[in-house]
Amino acid sequence: MLVSNGVFYPILGLASCVAFIYLSFGDLVEFHFHFHFIEPKMSFVERKGTQFTVDGRAFYVNGWNSYWLMDQSVEEYSRPRMRAMFQNGAKMGLTVCRTWAFNDGTYNALQVSPGQFDERVFKALDRVIVEARRHGIRLLLSLANNLEAYGGKTQYVKWAWEEGIGLSSSNDSFFYDPSIRSYFKTYLKTILTRKNHLNGIQYKDDPTIFAWELMNEPRCMSDATGDTLQDWIEEMAAYAKSIDKKHLLTIGLEGFYGPTCPSEKLSVNPGPWFSTLGSDFVRNSKISDIDFASVHIYPDNWLVQAGFDEKMKYISKWVVSHIEDGDRVLKKPILFTEFGLSNRNKNFDHSHRDVFYRNIFDIIHESAKKNGAGAGAFVWQFMVEGMQEYNDDFGIVPWERPSMYQLIKEQSCRLASLHYGKDLAKKSFWKVCLD
Repeated sequence: MLVSNGVFYPILGLASCVAFIYLSFGDLVEFHFHFHFIEPKMSFVERKGTQFTVDGRAFYVNGWNSYWLMDQSVEEYSRPRMRAMFQNGAKMGLTVCRTWAFNDGTYNALQVSPGQFDERVFKALDRVIVEARRHGIRLLLSLANNLEAYGGKTQYVKWAWEEGIGLSSSNDSFFYDPSIRSYFKTYLKTILTRKNHLNGIQYKDDPTIFAWELMNEPRCMSDATGDTLQDWIEEMAAYAKSIDKKHLLTIGLEGFYGPTCPSEKLSVNPGPWFSTLGSDFVRNSKISDIDFASVHIYPDNWLVQAGFDEKMKYISKWVVSHIEDGDRVLKKPILFTEFGLSNRNKNFDHSHRDVFYRNIFDIIHESAKKNGAGAGAFVWQFMVEGMQEYNDDFGIVPWERPSMYQLIKEQSCRLASLHYGKDLAKKSFWKVCLD
């Protein structure tokens, strides 16, 4: 019970040791309670061969990207956006959200300088994790960016250069400079051992986190052999696993085949240039500390001159090829952690996205029905109303488009039926499929 200005406010049904309470005068107040609390039951996701499992059952992902969740959870005025996203994600039956667990040296930076963190922003990430669990949603947390947005590897190189210890001003020195590798290991250790201020659980012990992703879209174009990036992945994956053996780990690759791949796989790339980016999908993903492989799907960026039908035909080939890699070579699950269709295309129509999404969803579902390596896919990207400054040419508010909303729910229910089997009707998830 809360006492304020002599008025008693009963607090019922707390699912966490923090409560957000609107008092009679309209202020949102965050209260912390230090007593035993009950959170929704959630087990760690594990891997058994080419499948994810939860409590012994095969687990498939219908997921989405909202990279902005931590950023929007810093300030009180924007936190409702984060909560609304999880609430609506749960209504669509979505199971995992991929989001940034990094912001290096920019506005609302989590890491303001090497090894120095803003507690205010860390608390925002704490809130994201607690809110996700409250809605039964897991998180795929990305730990760095190859691109410059939110700091990225460029910021790490800049820090080393400013301290006079950097070997090179090249962005790719992020992967080979010992000082920068040390910076990143400090970051990894800080994140993995963080103790959530709301529930007291260290991140490495929290099953809300589905998996860690080392970097968003890593490329090391200064070494087309792929050796530099391979060495970095091996070192960072081993270090992360030395701290956290409970969570799954992935790299964050786009899926391009590199120089060690056979010619029939190289021909699946969108073009010859894509094998020279320093990444090598099969070689990288074979690393023993990597639990599953990630792939991205952006036909508009890769096949600029192609028509819509040609892009759809290509994407089917791309998705099937990588699932085959998981089944036959890697013996690991494959997650398509980003896919999107640009609204800047000539003759773009919203119905094109429905066709594109269904194409991917159907291939995933067919693989899952056969206990294959196609483990799920994540739309890039979802947001809530009034977030145009965070949008790009791929973002949507899914509940504003009924056909898209229904398509996503259908995929959630198809995958849930494979997970729960005959028990689906007994689960609260069944409500999603009845609406």
